[in-house]
Amino acid sequence: MVKERKSTDTGEKILAAAKKVFLVKGMSGARMQDIADEAGINKALLHYYFKNKEKLFEVIFLEEAKKFFPKINSIFESELPLFVKIEKFAAEYIDEMQANPYLPMFMMTQINQDTDKFLGTVMGKNNQPNPHHLLAQIEKEVKKGTIKPISPIQLLMNLLSMCIFPFIAKPMILKKIGLDDLQFRRLMEQRKQEIPQFIINSIKK
Repeated sequence: MVKERKSTDTGEKILAAAKKVFLVKGMSGARMQDIADEAGINKALLHYYFKNKEKLFEVIFLEEAKKFFPKINSIFESELPLFVKIEKFAAEYIDEMQANPYLPMFMMTQINQDTDKFLGTVMGKNNQPNPHHLLAQIEKEVKKGTIKPISPIQLLMNLLSMCIFPFIAKPMILKKIGLDDLQFRRLMEQRKQEIPQFIINSIKK
């Protein structure tokens, strides 16, 4: 029992250390030795628990997906007005990316490498976002004439891309515009209001 508890504690210590390293260095810049050092263990023990950083990252991603995507689905599937949903989605998504800025690039890489594996194995059926209720709501609002004619899928892609792109392009944005991490975080906080305002103003009558 004590041995099992120690094993669990070590695994949790590794995951906590890996999150810190990925947050600072990103997926590509992180090394297994960095994670071992942060966890205060030797590299051999780290490899005993996790074969490589990709497997380690999958575990971290799955933990975040289990917490994050149900929140997104609850927004999609709620009976809230469309404009409120857009506001809540932008705030929730940007908060998650602020806390875990390495996730968008990991998702893009995995999806491009093997979409079926990513959706089935990494995310799991219960963790996948399900936007169908939102898409149906958008279509309904268009038919009622409460918003301008727009493809529901186009509107969803606009919302997603405006939330995700700054985190994917963060290194370029910081370098070319001359921002530091704190300034970038402040910009992202502003985007939680800017994105919904922009999208809502573009579709409301």
